[in-house]
Amino acid sequence: MAERRRLAQATRDEFIAFLQDSGLRVDSLIEGAIETAEEVHAGVKREDGRSPFLETHTWPVAIEVVRHYRSANRSITGVEVASAILHDVMEDDGRILNLYESKSYGFDAYLAYRFGSRVYKIASELKVKPLDNFVGATEAERQAARFWDYCGLLCSADYDVKAIKLADRLNNMAFIASVPGHDKVRRYMREAEDFYLAYAMLPPKMPEFYSKLRQSYEDLRAQKYAIAA
Repeated sequence: MAERRRLAQATRDEFIAFLQDSGLRVDSLIEGAIETAEEVHAGVKREDGRSPFLETHTWPVAIEVVRHYRSANRSITGVEVASAILHDVMEDDGRILNLYESKSYGFDAYLAYRFGSRVYKIASELKVKPLDNFVGATEAERQAARFWDYCGLLCSADYDVKAIKLADRLNNMAFIASVPGHDKVRRYMREAEDFYLAYAMLPPKMPEFYSKLRQSYEDLRAQKYAIAA
């Protein structure tokens, strides 16, 4: 089996220091995004039941997005950084709904009001719709319908949404490779084969994401066959 790679992780302070070292000012928009992410994801653990979601996913995904923009010589502002930080907050999650049920205007309106229409639009486009929205004789059929619907949305999404989604998927694939035998290994391999590897090379092409996704895919593949042996 391939040598297990060091997992991306960062504390809140390390994340802020990275932004500052990258020439980004941690303005009120970014500070607000960090605060909201901490409210929503506080205490949440990853698939291994131990690793904190914020330190192994939220901050690392935002760091990966900033690195991508810098390597692509593309302008990045607090809007894109805040969007990367908040990329998971619109998921259909009872924790989020309960956290904000006291806000009479609702979480969607709160997000748009606090962070602006652009951040809200990106978060909305990254949201995976509830499974109940899709038709199928079995749960597997509904999951497949949801996946292909989401792929269609991503194909028509803009640059910012694409970069954040690829950073998100890369982190998820790399992390699940550290949890041998997890059910998501097969799913992430299948979805990489069916969509994400090709998606990275569709215009606008993001070849560095393709290379990293490909390596994560090979790591998962090696793990699968090592367990089977």
